[in-house]
Amino acid sequence: MFELYGTTSPARRVQCEITVPDLSWFFWLFVIAQFFIPLYQKQMLALRRNRAFRGIEQRRKTRFISMIHRQETMSFLGFPIARYIDIEDSEQVLRAVRLTPEDMPIDFLIHTPGGLVLAAEQIAFALKRHKGKVTVFVPHYAMSGGALLAISADELVMDPNAVLGPVDPQLGNAQAAFPAASIMKALAQPNPNRDDQTLILGDVAEKALRQVKATVKRLLLEHYSEADAERIATKLSSGEWTHDYALDVAGLRELGIKVTEDIPLEVYELMDLFPQTNQRRPSVEFIPLPYTAPPPAVRPRGDRSSG
Repeated sequence: MFELYGTTSPARRVQCEITVPDLSWFFWLFVIAQFFIPLYQKQMLALRRNRAFRGIEQRRKTRFISMIHRQETMSFLGFPIARYIDIEDSEQVLRAVRLTPEDMPIDFLIHTPGGLVLAAEQIAFALKRHKGKVTVFVPHYAMSGGALLAISADELVMDPNAVLGPVDPQLGNAQAAFPAASIMKALAQPNPNRDDQTLILGDVAEKALRQVKATVKRLLLEHYSEADAERIATKLSSGEWTHDYALDVAGLRELGIKVTEDIPLEVYELMDLFPQTNQRRPSVEFIPLPYTAPPPAVRPRGDRSSG
């Protein structure tokens, strides 16, 4: 309530009311928007992925499967969680293969640091048993168990800068894992004071090396000779390199592994639809547009300078 007094007559008083609008609904609208907008964005991203999958499948007449492991962040506590090949992955890939006609080709996009040997072997042999052609695309990297999947393909297609990794087994847990080959090398040193646990670990390491080599050789025998499969399997599984050693296209060809480099543009576009969780400022930034090479400079006539 405001009281306005006229300047001409002190006795005259004019009263009027000014109604202040209730703006609290703006606050609740903001709260609701903050809840629904991420859900809407997630649904739109899933729709774009489905359209991309369908476009690749229609153009290549294949079943398209992807296994992309990014580092994710818990939505509530914000702790980073690294993703690896696990049993859930193998269940989903095996289901996708089961739902695919036997003679239909399969395209498999892999982007992973590796994971459980059991899960990787299940996926690799499911792809190997599929009668249609299996093509594996590696646009960036497929380490450890991911490399096991890559070599199981009828055709391996990699980006010129992509890498695979060795498949030598690692023993231990998430906090401390040791290469089986290194355990065997350490046990080869004379030491009469070893405890039973160390000896048992050595026995497990020997079995793991033998089993992984046999698995790699089985996967290679369809497209490689007995001698080449034995040689490649030994190289990849014996622990000759560290487990994070990067085998690029040239290195793989030197080993005798058949690789092509013509990844379809749609695969790169699909990778953009699986962004890393954005909880902090990105460490790499650039303008995401293809550039054309500038035309060569034309030297003026009569210019004899040697540049």
